[in-house]
Amino acid sequence: MKIISRILSILLFVVFFGFALQNKDSVNLQFFPGTTMQGPLVLFLLGFFVFGAILGVLAMAPAVFRHRRNATKTKKALTSMQKEQEAQRLAESQAPQPDSIKNI
Repeated sequence: MKIISRILSILLFVVFFGFALQNKDSVNLQFFPGTTMQGPLVLFLLGFFVFGAILGVLAMAPAVFRHRRNATKTKKALTSMQKEQEAQRLAESQAPQPDSIKNI
């Protein structure tokens, strides 16, 4: 699976590199009326891709932190339950202790 992933990554790199070589012409990018930027198409595409990836990571961050917090709580609960279960097994395996006799 690792080899297939590497081959696919190399293939995508070659395709995108070829795309970049073919599209090095300057384009005008108009954001708002009166605001224009001029530059290579490939740089604009790369910039918007990186911006979108950053936005995607930021959008996922709260859910990731929530899942991590829940996983930590679950691990703590599981550990305490295992300790209680081990203590119960230890108590069951020991012979019962005789009651102490009190002098009246």
